[in-house]
Amino acid sequence: MTIFALSSGPGISGIAVVRISGQETAKIIKTLTKLPLPKPRTATLRKINKINTSELIDEGIILWFPGPQSYTGEDMAEIQVHGSKAVVDSLHFSLSNIENCRLAEPGEFTKLAFQNGKINLLKAESIADLISSETEIQRQQAIKIMNGKSADQFNFLREKLIKILSHVEAKIDFPDEDLPNNILDEIQNDSKEVIIKIKKILNDHKVGERIREGFKIAILGPTNAGKSSLMNHLSNRDVAIVSEIAGTTRDVIETHLNLDGYPVVISDTAGIRDSKDEIEKKGIKLSLNRAEKADLKLVVIDAKTLDFSDFLKGLLDENAILVINKSDLLEKDIYPELKKTNHVLISIKENKNIEELISKIKNNLKNKFITSDDILITRERHRQHLQQCLDYLNNFNQKKEIEDFDKAAEDLRLATRHLGMIVGKVDVEEILGSIFNDFCIGK
Repeated sequence: MTIFALSSGPGISGIAVVRISGQETAKIIKTLTKLPLPKPRTATLRKINKINTSELIDEGIILWFPGPQSYTGEDMAEIQVHGSKAVVDSLHFSLSNIENCRLAEPGEFTKLAFQNGKINLLKAESIADLISSETEIQRQQAIKIMNGKSADQFNFLREKLIKILSHVEAKIDFPDEDLPNNILDEIQNDSKEVIIKIKKILNDHKVGERIREGFKIAILGPTNAGKSSLMNHLSNRDVAIVSEIAGTTRDVIETHLNLDGYPVVISDTAGIRDSKDEIEKKGIKLSLNRAEKADLKLVVIDAKTLDFSDFLKGLLDENAILVINKSDLLEKDIYPELKKTNHVLISIKENKNIEELISKIKNNLKNKFITSDDILITRERHRQHLQQCLDYLNNFNQKKEIEDFDKAAEDLRLATRHLGMIVGKVDVEEILGSIFNDFCIGK
């Protein structure tokens, strides 16, 4: 089966790129252009016609990539035409009328590249991350994974486990033979080294996931303190409804921001107060849940009332900033108790000290995103496989100590399998769908 899709973004553009991959690619290019194939990997200007007619669709550039030296590992071509909807639709219609040629599914080109051994699973995921990156730090992380250091390290650890497994299986196959002491020491040292390395990777404070998914900031506080106004001000648009009526915000409202290259997800939450309204009480419960999951809490209070209950004090930990809003109405100095907290006096109405608050947020971001390790876990899938690998390795060591080598070998096989599933070294058909469905069509 040959597949095709628009690989450039939808909508009107100067150029649109339609990608084709599969056994019939060469035949399709000849049929569309009514000329022999162009030279491989050479941009060639050709007239592109409708199938079975001489009617011209457009004049554009053909790039021909014979397999296996192509992105997918199959015969592949890219057609560059003018980016109008009519031109692209006409080209798609002609391609869809060719036998054994169909529109590609999301991520299918990259899935073929993986299945044909052109890339590993980590690189496939990093390509998706690069396409969806919105900030500089997300782009840098995707490029870092694409360069292959993480995959190389996971493969190195996996090879160590395979080596240990070969020694253990030798003991099972020849039970009457004693393994040399140096082999037993090697099993002990290598398994210990792998365990230490995996623990170090897992102890990463989820930096990779924070970068990929966004740093989570929750705006909390009592009603009418200015939480929604702060959300709108930071977003430079009206994301949340602002009203003098207390309890306007009932649900959690989210917006994605780019703060100096750092991806941020800000949540405006329901005002925290004693309420008999069932809907509002559910909103307050959601607020508290969001506070628990947030990387940073902005606890907003009103400078006029300085409503600062014991409950709000409990939210002020090392991952919180106290934001005292409406400071233009402050008639006296704030309490000495508040001065001891990590706080900032602002006035959203007069745009006062907003930059100071943003600076505090940025400093918190920088500290959260610091990492010196080349290996980054960017998905929960990676973390789960590493944790399961670690669990099986611990089981292996326990069984090895009592010389239950048969069961120990099975734990080692499962540990090796989970490491392999990160980079796609084993049968991972069950997870391919969920990974590649996140891609856009044409990639």
